[in-house]
Amino acid sequence: MDLRGHGRSTGSCTFGDREVLDVDAAVGEARRVGYRKVVTLGWSMGGAAVVRHAGLASSGVAVHGHRLRHRPDAVVSVSAASRWFVRDTAPMRRVHWFAETASGRVAARLALGVRIAAQAWPAVPPSPVEVIGRIAPTPLLIVHGDRDTYFTEEHPRALAAAAGPSAQLWLVPGFGHAEAGVVPGLVDRIGAHLPDLLAGRPEWADCARRWAGETGLPPAGRGRPAPGRVFQVGHDEREE
Repeated sequence: MDLRGHGRSTGSCTFGDREVLDVDAAVGEARRVGYRKVVTLGWSMGGAAVVRHAGLASSGVAVHGHRLRHRPDAVVSVSAASRWFVRDTAPMRRVHWFAETASGRVAARLALGVRIAAQAWPAVPPSPVEVIGRIAPTPLLIVHGDRDTYFTEEHPRALAAAAGPSAQLWLVPGFGHAEAGVVPGLVDRIGAHLPDLLAGRPEWADCARRWAGETGLPPAGRGRPAPGRVFQVGHDEREE
């Protein structure tokens, strides 16, 4: 789906604050048309939105006067930030210029097709790292690249630590940021892993066997990653 302010959706982008309402509406519509299992998967800002939606929906907290009513069956967050106001990378300083200046918002609309809300947040909403611990026992997969120029590895590690032992973390060698930075096969790997994620299989046996055939990774067995630990996908298997 297109979040508010993007693509064919109306409204204005709020960088993950009100976007949780969009996610809730999409999950609700998927269930209305008959899907029994719904996984929310978001990239970058969308990754923060699906984390915040699942955490807030689990706790029953109202968001801008609306209660989130549609919890997903699993969550996949890719290239997401753990906290707000990240300015320690050049791309994020550019994002803040888009958001915080009138000329930046005009440039974002004309060059990127993104409509950004002119009003600042009336209050700082809970960040992804503050609510991710509420998602459990809903299965959660966090995916991040070691070449992400927007958010350093501090962010996925912080999210995984706050999420607890049931979360799975993939650090992917060569992966940059979000859709533009994907390495070959990553999207297929995520898709192939969804049945295992939904089934809550901490041993990851089925997906590990698939990866062994695709990438030369060792098959599941001795030394396979435990839930909540780092699984470095692409070149080798590593526990930390």
